[in-house]
Amino acid sequence: MSKPQLPSPITLAQVHEVVGGTIHGDSQTPISSLTSLAEADSNALSFVANDKMSKAAGTLRVAALLVHRHLPDLAVPQIVVDNPMVAFARVAQTFFVRPQAPRGIGEHVMQGVDVRIGTDPSIWPFVTLGDRVTIGNRVTLYPGVFVGSDSTIGDDSVLYPNVVVREGCSLGARVIVHSGTVIGADGFGYVQHQGRHHKIPQLGGVVIEDDVELGANVTVDRATFGQTLVKQGTKVDNLVQIAHNVTVGEHCILVAQVGIAGSTTIGHHVMIGGQAGLADHLTIGDQVMIAAKAGVNRSIESNQMVGGIPAMPQEKALRIQGSIFQLPAMKELVRNLEQRVAILEAELKKSSGRASRSKAARSNKR
Repeated sequence: MSKPQLPSPITLAQVHEVVGGTIHGDSQTPISSLTSLAEADSNALSFVANDKMSKAAGTLRVAALLVHRHLPDLAVPQIVVDNPMVAFARVAQTFFVRPQAPRGIGEHVMQGVDVRIGTDPSIWPFVTLGDRVTIGNRVTLYPGVFVGSDSTIGDDSVLYPNVVVREGCSLGARVIVHSGTVIGADGFGYVQHQGRHHKIPQLGGVVIEDDVELGANVTVDRATFGQTLVKQGTKVDNLVQIAHNVTVGEHCILVAQVGIAGSTTIGHHVMIGGQAGLADHLTIGDQVMIAAKAGVNRSIESNQMVGGIPAMPQEKALRIQGSIFQLPAMKELVRNLEQRVAILEAELKKSSGRASRSKAARSNKR
């Protein structure tokens, strides 16, 4: 995708109206594009989030900057804000994201009975809606979306191509679901009897609350009974598995390839790094941070930072990980110590033998 461009420039004063903060320099500076520092040009607005980035900014040409503190050495207009990255996102959303006109309901859309669709929909061809489906206002469903019977999609939600929402599931408002994600597939429930695995019917559903975003190829399994729940504001990266009867709290971050086993409960504002695995029936407290590739096999209290396999306090995990690189030298040291101990034991044995012979000789003389 090319650099975001406006058909006509905006001024730094208009940006200031959106982000607040303090302007340093010409408030009428024209801005026609957004960019990172690495791709900056004389018409672009960029941002500096920390002092390390400010050094790079000194060698680049930009129209203006969003900065964390005033940088007097940079001869460009600046807006000082508390969080330049948040401000940058607000500018992008306000000026550079173009709202799409509603498309209506396309041809070749399959609808069951008692389907209800709100105002201003954008439902593309080859969408399938089961019986008693409810679609909110301004919802966008791209080609290949399947929404099963008795499911609900809230206002302003977007489901990208080939998303599956199985029967009896509920998505809140402003939910974004990327391609290939499956919501409401059967939970992995079986009971073994006489050498065979017998399926336990998965009779529950899935609830996705407001402002959740699910990446591509995410799977959120339906509950055995009750609901699998992803609470409001949580963001889930690609290829994440959320098993049956899991609860994910508000405003969590789940990075790619995380796996959460059944009936685990996760608190609010939890961050889980890529490829971490969580066992079943655990309780993860609020504001916990779980490092990438961690193996969590026991519950974690709130406000902890853990890592490693099995998961442990992150400082301890880092020490253990650091010691792995010392293993070859430690192995050689142990081998040398074993050799030295063997030599000392042999010498001690010889010395003990000589002492015994000498004592025997003295006894014979008496």
